[in-house]
Amino acid sequence: MKAKFDQKTDRREFLGTLATGAAALGITSLATTQVSGASGNGTYDVSQLEDWFSSIKGKHKMVFDAVTANEGFSVIWSYTFMASNNLTGTPDNDLTAMVVLRSKAIPLALDDKLWSKYKLGKMFKLVDYSTNASAERNLYWAPKEGEMPENGMAIKSLMERGAMFCVCETALTMTTRMYAKSKGLDPAEVKKEWIAGIHPGIQLVPSGVWAIDRAQQHGCSYCSAG
Repeated sequence: MKAKFDQKTDRREFLGTLATGAAALGITSLATTQVSGASGNGTYDVSQLEDWFSSIKGKHKMVFDAVTANEGFSVIWSYTFMASNNLTGTPDNDLTAMVVLRSKAIPLALDDKLWSKYKLGKMFKLVDYSTNASAERNLYWAPKEGEMPENGMAIKSLMERGAMFCVCETALTMTTRMYAKSKGLDPAEVKKEWIAGIHPGIQLVPSGVWAIDRAQQHGCSYCSAG
């Protein structure tokens, strides 16, 4: 796993990803995005966000940077981090696993209704192997028996143990804008619906990179989750 990133290569890959996504939705250009705040007035309630990040606890703390669904490895690795710390003597209440869902990982934060209505499996190229078709449900929120290597490898289960998940509003804004324009819909209304469909307990943050920085400021080590 790379510890450092080649800036030129990453920039080309990032721009290529945006271009591919836009082409898939029938859009030839992307306008500059202004991210609206969770407070609804263009700014964030910083105190509320600080309270959330202040709940990072324990001797062992790690932030998992998820930029794609990556077959659920952000969930698998955060579970493994917690389980292996348990095996080496650290209980859940003395450690923190935080997963930042950004870029192509944002559907992991959304409920099944949005997956079905907006065909998120098709949009993000995620297959439901129980049907061998594009997924129309969140595969990692509460997986069916046998769909993950261990039963506890589920976002819902991890959050019940104290793991923290957040989702990038910048990526939500750009994705809903592209989708809305391709369908002749109001981008603001589509975005509003997606935000309403974020699973309870998953924190909306201004951007994923912002959240990763804040997590490291609060003592988290970094893990690239693919």
